[in-house]
Amino acid sequence: MSDLQRKNTKVMLVTLGVVFGMIGLSFASVPLYRMICQVTGWGGTTQMVEMNTSDKIYDREITVRFNTDVAQGMPWEFKPELRSVAVKVGQDGLISFVAKNLSDTPVTGTAVYNVTPLKVAKYFYKTQCFCFGEQTLAPGQVQHMPVTFFVDPAILQDRDMDDVKTITLSYSFFRHGTQELENAIEKYYNDQGS
Repeated sequence: MSDLQRKNTKVMLVTLGVVFGMIGLSFASVPLYRMICQVTGWGGTTQMVEMNTSDKIYDREITVRFNTDVAQGMPWEFKPELRSVAVKVGQDGLISFVAKNLSDTPVTGTAVYNVTPLKVAKYFYKTQCFCFGEQTLAPGQVQHMPVTFFVDPAILQDRDMDDVKTITLSYSFFRHGTQELENAIEKYYNDQGS
């Protein structure tokens, strides 16, 4: 084999490696972005922790509103038990959502969520949540789905958060395993990155 053939083979192998690497990264981009958002709070993605470690409750009160909907064709009724609650910074909050399967067959759903204003997500922590997990309801079954949360006291040191009086936590349920759910998750994370 001549030097030119060896060089051409090497260039071809490197080029193929780059192409396959880029294809692999394109498939991994949404899950990687989702993971980064959940860890950092970027794009309105709240953070999950095991427990509230805040040892003090502060006087500043913030109203947390809850917004819900279900995707078209998802035969569920889904709503919060309360439309809003007032919590003090550092205080644990608890809200229960109620889902009901309106169909005559079992249906599995998955919730996609976010927090607005987007800038507050890094201070809004959930310690218990049903989001991104599969929820299966039998025909006519009613399920209570609790969410516990708190606003991190670090918000008090961030002057950009002084105007935050209300936080909205939104959930949308989609039928699990559908292209619509995958599209919604992909669109959500792509929109958050723009």
